[in-house]
Amino acid sequence: STFSLEVLKMLIENKYNVVAVVTQPDKPVGRKKILTPSLVKTYAIEHHIQVIQPVKIRTDYEEILAVNADLMITAAYGQIIPEIILNQPKLGCINVHASLLPKYRGGAPVHYAIINGDAYTGVSVMYMVKKMDAGDIISQKKTKISDTETMSELYDRLSVIGAELLKETLPSVIEGTNNRYSQKEDEVVYSPTISREDEHIDFKHSSIDVYNKVRGLNSWPGCYVRYNNMNVKLWEGRYTVTDKFNDVKCATIVEILKDAIGVKTQDGVYYITELQVEGKKRMLTRDYLNGKSIFEVNTSFE
Repeated sequence: STFSLEVLKMLIENKYNVVAVVTQPDKPVGRKKILTPSLVKTYAIEHHIQVIQPVKIRTDYEEILAVNADLMITAAYGQIIPEIILNQPKLGCINVHASLLPKYRGGAPVHYAIINGDAYTGVSVMYMVKKMDAGDIISQKKTKISDTETMSELYDRLSVIGAELLKETLPSVIEGTNNRYSQKEDEVVYSPTISREDEHIDFKHSSIDVYNKVRGLNSWPGCYVRYNNMNVKLWEGRYTVTDKFNDVKCATIVEILKDAIGVKTQDGVYYITELQVEGKKRMLTRDYLNGKSIFEVNTSFE
């Protein structure tokens, strides 16, 4: 991911001695399922750094221990790291996590910050312990979330903030002069990995909730609604809170404008301005409506 790539770039540009990079096995990508390395692997190879790709790090860690590093840094790794590795480096293992812990422990902190309509989020640098994202916090940096930012835009921005924060924090970790404070367990909020069910948009919710959820799942994994037994992906939209359509059932198409399809929500209308109908490419609603449209006023999404 860009998150771990920014961290690795910062370390190399600042002349840290990176002895190895651990990343996921190459993944099949696209229709032809071409095995593709992670961005981090490609960058590491260009800089002549050893790359280790355990399928299951839980059991497959001998190669990592053999490196005998002084400090281990993780960012968006995606597997639980066993204690035998966590206990080895003399300076410990630290993680760059894309939230202000203890809020949003888990795999989808950036998604939930937007889905829940938070005004702020940020990055935490923390010690790693056996329990996920539960270690002591070393440093944090906060940033405001804009009202129109998508998940991937915020993710890219947090990648840069994360690398900067690590750059500021590392000297103190190496010298052993860093701050550390434990997380308040009563303030923990989880952000579990997004499931297929989570990707479905329910128009029974408020307009702003629908708006935030579409933004929070753009551009991965994306979100969808069902119409005429077809999947329709939603990419962008806007909304209006209004009681004009109070007698209409939620999820009903109430208006088709030049550039948007208006759908009744709990408290108003959500206007779909960019979409992807099954079997077609992603396009602005304005362009879609210029062709043959499947959508009709007074019909409903499932």
